[in-house]
Amino acid sequence: METDRIPDLSTVREPVSRILVEKAYSFLDSCTVCPRECGINRKEGELGTCRTGVLPKISAYNLHFGEEPPISGTRGSGTVFFASCNLSCDFCQNFPISQMDYGRRVTPEELSRIYLELERRGAHNINLVTPSHIVPPILHSLVLAREAGLKIPIVYNSNGYDSVSMLRLLEGWIDIYLPDMKYSSDLWARRISKADGYVFHNRAAVAEMFRQVGPLHLDEEEIARKGLIIRHLIMPNDLGGWDSSAKFIRTELGESSAISLMAQYFPTNRARSKPLLSRRITEEEYDRALEALFKENLMEGYVQEYDSRWEDTAVPASRTGDSLSEQETRSA
Repeated sequence: METDRIPDLSTVREPVSRILVEKAYSFLDSCTVCPRECGINRKEGELGTCRTGVLPKISAYNLHFGEEPPISGTRGSGTVFFASCNLSCDFCQNFPISQMDYGRRVTPEELSRIYLELERRGAHNINLVTPSHIVPPILHSLVLAREAGLKIPIVYNSNGYDSVSMLRLLEGWIDIYLPDMKYSSDLWARRISKADGYVFHNRAAVAEMFRQVGPLHLDEEEIARKGLIIRHLIMPNDLGGWDSSAKFIRTELGESSAISLMAQYFPTNRARSKPLLSRRITEEEYDRALEALFKENLMEGYVQEYDSRWEDTAVPASRTGDSLSEQETRSA
């Protein structure tokens, strides 16, 4: 198979599903798969920001126990880690995968077999990590897997920089959306993650996800079956602007929205050389994030505990009274 051509669709049995997959692949002609809208022809081997042709790469797949409790459960989440990304975050903890593209190319048929294997191994769900730039082949693989008998829920685990048009094609195929809300400021989104218009696209995408699946629904064993969980990674110097994102969630989606507030930030990749990003969060920053959560009455979800052992690496970056803008200007 030529890796930059559309995979064979003849194995998709249902005509309606085949038309849907064909429509998804048409977004690759002048690529508008994600908000970057690079406009290149991925079918002819042209590469945009995500450096990906038609077929995705995977770096690993396995049962994963490090997700939120209703995702990992007791048997693990059937996690598939996709290589490359449509963001380029200075602090990315998975940068060898997302920015150095470590992985092997796979066809939709191979992906569908991986999903079925993970289901046989007991996975509670299939967890698609970093899917935003490869929705067409992912949709193709999900159609094949469902036609082959896949029964467990599908988790769309994304950075939140998603195209609403692509998400609409996924309606009915995704059971659980697990997006990031990284920023409430386009300035920091652009400087730190190289993402233009992140706030608009992110909020529109999360609203669309919520429209499709609604609030988080758990079964009798406390395992997620359907719904939305919004992740936010607390960043040093409040660069993520969590208070504004929390207000958006409450006013636009409602207080029943499930939140996963994460405190695990640590400086890696390019962040180690950026003054505003080169340390862990402080306990004060952690407490402010909790206060925003409580202020908006967002009491559903999960909060990662602050570890006091981080204190030695969480010294505030500004010791001279510099403003954030002044520091960032020097470190950009």
